[in-house]
Amino acid sequence: MEMDAATFEQLVVDELDRLPDEMVDGLENLIFVVEDRPEDGSLDLLGMYDGLALTERGQYGMGELPDRIILFRESHLAECEDEEELREEVHTTLVHEIAHFFGIDDTQLHEMGWA
Repeated sequence: MEMDAATFEQLVVDELDRLPDEMVDGLENLIFVVEDRPEDGSLDLLGMYDGLALTERGQYGMGELPDRIILFRESHLAECEDEEELREEVHTTLVHEIAHFFGIDDTQLHEMGWA
């Protein structure tokens, strides 16, 4: 599947807007970023949470750089055959990475069906 960066970024924004309020209400000092590929150049990783989970924060406060949730465009496109499947995969990736922000690990996500 092919999709330019601007169109993919808009799809990510659309999927963010579709997430339930209770999932996004607690998100603070967090940015969402779209990159083409992970640094290692592979297509194996769909997304990544880069930051310190809420459950691990102590003296977190003013002046901290924002945490990041990164979605990898080319990885998603390689994984999906059409836009509907792409939207579902982006949605799942967003939920997965937001869960890491809240301190939910991969084991818990697997038990919940999100990993």
